[in-house]
Amino acid sequence: MKLELLSALCLVAVLEGLFLFIAPRGWKRAAEHLHALPDRSLRVVGAVVVGAGLMSLWLVRQ
Repeated sequence: MKLELLSALCLVAVLEGLFLFIAPRGWKRAAEHLHALPDRSLRVVGAVVVGAGLMSLWLVRQ
């Protein structure tokens, strides 16, 4: 379990690093847009992303 969690966190770091490496300007623009959104909207987006991630994980692990 610990190894799987650590592996998943490492993959997150790799994917985030790839976005920064491949498209730094796009990442900056996205961050600026996120900064301009109200907290409520960010929470909704975060909840949707968490839900999609959990659903995807559930489907992959079946």
